Amino acid sequence: MTTNMGTTDRIIRALVGVILIALVFVGPQTAWGWIGLVPLLTALVGICPAYSLLGIKSCKTRSTR
Repeated sequence: MTTNMGTTDRIIRALVGVILIALVFVGPQTAWGWIGLVPLLTALVGICPAYSLLGIKSCKTRSTR
């Protein structure tokens, strides 16, 4: 699989993931915060399965020269 997420997209996903995981330890302290693993892992890997299914890319394409 090729990377389909740009830098900005990855940074936003990582921040959202960390914030959601932090909710497990502070705030309402519910298990729903663990859903933050999904955006965090996709940010670390750089591949979003939903983007692949929909044919979306938020990363810049490289020229083939």
